[in-house]
Amino acid sequence: MSESTSKAVPRHVAIVMDGNGRWAKKRFLPRFFGHKQGVDALVNVIQACIDREIEYLTVFAFSSENWKRSSDEVSGLMGLVLAAVSRYLARIGAMGVRIRIVGDREAVSEKLRNAWNEAETRTKDNKKLTLSVAFNYGGRWDIVQACKAAMEAGVSPQELTEARLSGFMAMNYAPDPDLFIRTGGEVRISNFLLWQVAYTEFVFSDCLWPEFGAVQLDAAIEAFRERDRRFGGVKESPALAGV
Repeated sequence: MSESTSKAVPRHVAIVMDGNGRWAKKRFLPRFFGHKQGVDALVNVIQACIDREIEYLTVFAFSSENWKRSSDEVSGLMGLVLAAVSRYLARIGAMGVRIRIVGDREAVSEKLRNAWNEAETRTKDNKKLTLSVAFNYGGRWDIVQACKAAMEAGVSPQELTEARLSGFMAMNYAPDPDLFIRTGGEVRISNFLLWQVAYTEFVFSDCLWPEFGAVQLDAAIEAFRERDRRFGGVKESPALAGV
């Protein structure tokens, strides 16, 4: 492991992959080509995360609000997901990546659901990195579905705690993100992992997602290392230690 990767790294990184459309527009290309280039960038970032021994990577691929986009763009995105599974599944699986899809699956086609199920099944024993792809996902949806699941499980109001509700969240298998990165120059969460980012460190990058790679990831990790994470507490001053 190199000196740059030997320091503490975040265990879980979450990324809003923003800027695909603007990347394409700058090159006078249809937005679809930006999304296609964004898939290639994601594969590169997956490898960079493995190289840095990051355990969890969660990416925002399609929000529950993205249905408002043009039908052509939405249709193109759905087709791109299918093509990406076909093209990259074997490669990503060989990298030791476990794939998990997070979001409301009811609104997507059966063909897409089947592709997701195949990806999850074929990679379920991989342990180097857990890649969670948030598709048709929204943070508010996640909280509501967790509340419904808790009610259906018979959890009473008196029994419902933050820890108990966390067990019903869509990503209950993963620790909360340590580092949240948003590319593309926008400075907002956009309804992503609202429950899980309560104590997450944020880094906003002007880099458009198709241009994001290992160099930009390292810059975000370095910014993360410089943060003083207290989780609501106060760290004791060294001068007062032992007093």
